[in-house]
Amino acid sequence: MDRVSSFDEPLKKLLGGATAKVMAEHLDLHTVGDLLHHYPRRYEERGKLTALADLPLDEHVTVVAQVADARILMFNNGRGKRLEVTLTDGSGRLQLVFFGHGVHKPHKELLPGRQAMFAGKVSVFNRKMQLAHPTYQLLDASDADEATEAVDAFAGRLLPIYPACKQLDSWRIAKAVDAVLPSAQDAVDPLPASLREGRGFTPLPEALLKVHRPQTKADVEDAKARLKWDEAFVLQVALARRRYADTQLPAVARRPVADGLLDAFDAKLPFTLTEGQQKVSKEIFDDLATEHPMHRLLQGEVGSGKTMVALRAMLTVVDAGGQAAMLAPTEVLAQQHHRSITEMMGELAEGGMLGGSDRGTKVVLLTGSMGMAARRQALLDLVTGEAGIVIGTHALIEDKVQFHDLGLVVVDEQHRFGVEQRDALRSKGKQPPHLLVMTATPIPRTVAMTVFGDLETSVLDQLPAGRSPIASHVVPAKDKPHFLARAWERVREEVENGHQAYVVCPRIGDDAEEAEGKKGKAKKKAADEDPEKRPPLAVLDIAGELRKGALAGLTVEVLHGRMHPDEKDDVMRRFAAGDVDVLVATTVIEVGVNVPNATAMVIMDADRFGVSQLHQLRGRVGRGSAPGLCLLVSEAHEASPARARLSAVAATLDGFELSRIDLEQRREGDVLGQAQSGVRSSLRMLTVIDDEEVIAAAREEAVAIVAADPELEHLPELRTVLAALLDKDREEYLDKG
Repeated sequence: MDRVSSFDEPLKKLLGGATAKVMAEHLDLHTVGDLLHHYPRRYEERGKLTALADLPLDEHVTVVAQVADARILMFNNGRGKRLEVTLTDGSGRLQLVFFGHGVHKPHKELLPGRQAMFAGKVSVFNRKMQLAHPTYQLLDASDADEATEAVDAFAGRLLPIYPACKQLDSWRIAKAVDAVLPSAQDAVDPLPASLREGRGFTPLPEALLKVHRPQTKADVEDAKARLKWDEAFVLQVALARRRYADTQLPAVARRPVADGLLDAFDAKLPFTLTEGQQKVSKEIFDDLATEHPMHRLLQGEVGSGKTMVALRAMLTVVDAGGQAAMLAPTEVLAQQHHRSITEMMGELAEGGMLGGSDRGTKVVLLTGSMGMAARRQALLDLVTGEAGIVIGTHALIEDKVQFHDLGLVVVDEQHRFGVEQRDALRSKGKQPPHLLVMTATPIPRTVAMTVFGDLETSVLDQLPAGRSPIASHVVPAKDKPHFLARAWERVREEVENGHQAYVVCPRIGDDAEEAEGKKGKAKKKAADEDPEKRPPLAVLDIAGELRKGALAGLTVEVLHGRMHPDEKDDVMRRFAAGDVDVLVATTVIEVGVNVPNATAMVIMDADRFGVSQLHQLRGRVGRGSAPGLCLLVSEAHEASPARARLSAVAATLDGFELSRIDLEQRREGDVLGQAQSGVRSSLRMLTVIDDEEVIAAAREEAVAIVAADPELEHLPELRTVLAALLDKDREEYLDKG
């Protein structure tokens, strides 16, 4: 059997159909290779064999002893059943106890006179040493050698505990691993020999053996170090090859032009750019001036001025004769960007129009809900080149949309766009356009190196002058209802001082959402009995309550995703103009909405949002000169993880710190994107949070290897492993960035 095919061998050949079916359906394990990469989650120490006379309390021990006596006792008026077994080994006695349904099997097997090994934690009950529900293995008294061997195997080793499922427990998975373990010898080693020897790594077959059947803790550490490195390295090689391939694509260089649109725009700015904005702009201008496409990720805290940086890049491209497109995830955000960019540009955004600047260009909006006439005009402006800048939703990607000369694509909040969308927009250029991806979700360095590893990264971490601090507080609505009453008073105070407020709810809420009739009543009953089960608070309900109650007399409006786009735009315009005091909204306001006069935000059921999302939402206040206030309302119990999460958000405004907390709580799912489809992670040993050094070192080695041998012609093993890792879905995910 050749080296690759033993790993590709279907499990049903070795394990039988029934086990293989469960493994495929519930654990996504199909081949020998899959099972060998299904690593133990932890290891149980059975403890060395201990004489019954010397048992230490509260420790996990393994004993070999003989059953002296076994009896079933009833308790709780005959409703409960327990099995008590007394052991002896000549040095002392020990009691075992099994409860409930767990008594049947041991009652049949642990007969007086039988010898067995028992493992469990020692406790004291009624002044007697005991093991409750120990695991055990019967020894065959007729074969002394076999019994000795079994004792050694059982007691001396670390017992691997595998990620299991209801249909297949850990020890059955361990048995299946035993069946395929000989194939570990056929593992294809992806590491070049020089790298492996230079870093002193255990050979791969040995690492697989040690991770599944370690003799010592040192074996486990050895194996983990090697397997983590492999995962990081193969992934970084994939990303380095993608970056290399991008540098081979042709693009039109777009160099800044003196006395063009950009200079005219800069001259009319009422403020100076921050040092960070200048530095990042220079990185982007350098990329735009090259003849292969820029692929850059611009991450910046909420309000750090990313839009300004992106706009200056777009103006540079227009100066150089090209067009720029900005892609936003929602219509509200596309309209907001269009409004703020045309305001920032003034007469420069009215090229060819009466009163427009002769150096200006047209800035058009293109969304799915536009009227036919406006849409037709926008499409015409794009194809003729009249419009240098277009801002839109994914409506920009439709076949009908043609550009005169697309030079730059700016994608806002990139994680909301799929690979097909990004590629479709790219294909609209005569040559691949430059690409700038923006996100306000701070991404820890290691995640940027993995998830966004095919993009160069720029970070804006300075807030522009004039931004105010935001105070955040948790409001425990259930324990202290008067705190919630005070929250609404604070909103009133802000409005009385001439400011505005947001109230955010997790759900829109209306009859269509609630199951009618009995279903609705059943839900209500369940919610009354257990508040955890109640549906999340809804915009329409809360707005109604506030208008009648705590905020009566104020102008309270709603904003949510099911409203007609014109209605949404109207509400946003009136809120921006100061005609609306309080906006009760869903997370449609999470990204990019900019109303400097809004100073307070109350987030209802805050525990139902993620850490990063709360941070994004909070970034909507404190955008002007007055300080911001964010109140996180929750009914979660004080000791719950949900409350701990909220306290973390209230304690810091550092988005990078919060993204780390967020990641630690969620773990990273599959960095190669399989989490979306619910498939098991490709990164089984590596954790993106904890293994920063491994990832950074692997990236360095990968870059050097790909620079020397882009096609990996001299590294066939690495090519083989790469092909296995990067199946079609994962290739696409990497494409997406």
